Amino acid sequence: MLRQIELPLGDGMSSIELCAGAGGQALGLEGAGFAHEALVEIDSDACKTLRLNRPEWNVFEGDIAEFDPSPFKGVDLLAGGLPCPPFSVAGKQLGEKDERNLFPIALDIIDEVRPGAILIENVRGFLGAVFEDYRQHLKTQLQKMGYTVDWRLLNASDYGVPQLRPRVAIVALRHAFSDNFNWPTANPKSAPTVGQTLHDLMAAEGWSGAEAWAKRANEIAPTLVGGSKKHGGPDLGPTRARAAWASLGVNGKSLAEFAPERDFVGMPKLTVRMAARIQGFPDDWEIFGKKTTAYRQVGNAFPPPVARSVALEIAKSMNVSSSIQAVA
Repeated sequence: MLRQIELPLGDGMSSIELCAGAGGQALGLEGAGFAHEALVEIDSDACKTLRLNRPEWNVFEGDIAEFDPSPFKGVDLLAGGLPCPPFSVAGKQLGEKDERNLFPIALDIIDEVRPGAILIENVRGFLGAVFEDYRQHLKTQLQKMGYTVDWRLLNASDYGVPQLRPRVAIVALRHAFSDNFNWPTANPKSAPTVGQTLHDLMAAEGWSGAEAWAKRANEIAPTLVGGSKKHGGPDLGPTRARAAWASLGVNGKSLAEFAPERDFVGMPKLTVRMAARIQGFPDDWEIFGKKTTAYRQVGNAFPPPVARSVALEIAKSMNVSSSIQAVA
């Protein structure tokens, strides 16, 4: 008889993460019970965010091409949020020809580490027809290393995040684990509205219009757009995104330092803390840096609840497989 597995399922399992950013995926993995042995991130402010919130984490600040993975051979899970510009519809979609494409380096690290499982997050554009050959190339390379590979488009709102945010999750498991893996069950009705999510933060400075605003903001948010150091500032995205925010009563042209004051009139702006809550970060997760860099970290993150949902299923597949082998 198999032992009953209690949450968090990843307890006792180890992970390393590439391109960790502000810690969205790392928080999700932690919530699923994985213990981080190393997190690699090139952005100095994002590294400060990670260290500020989890001083005990082993954060490697630098390019993943300079990261030595040899001490982490045999880790249970290798995760990563590889840069999205090569595949984003907002960019030129150069894919493998883009100098920011880090999949080849990630494959080299995977080949050396040979983790039990892999979880890579990327943008919806990765599934575009133009990248069919490249997807198959990646799949073939991972299969040669002994992995079963699958990917799926996940909407963050199906996992309790008050934002649509479609993202591709690529999961690869060693053959011994793959038969027991199931994608997390989507719950389209689980996400609160923007108004429900942010009412208390909008009212924090006594704004008299907070209640009426919350009733107007009665839908989930459009996708937060973090931008990059070359493109994008402290705003909520291009014209179409700003229009979507405006329909919720939010001024998306820039971000605010503080919540609206008591007598404020007009459409309020989001603060970085509000954006972080919409992204699924807990309120006690501090984002280091000034408004522009802090918002960029938040806007580019993998929502922790989505990462946790996938990581729990990965952990379950590995635990069940280990239990079956132990019984055998």
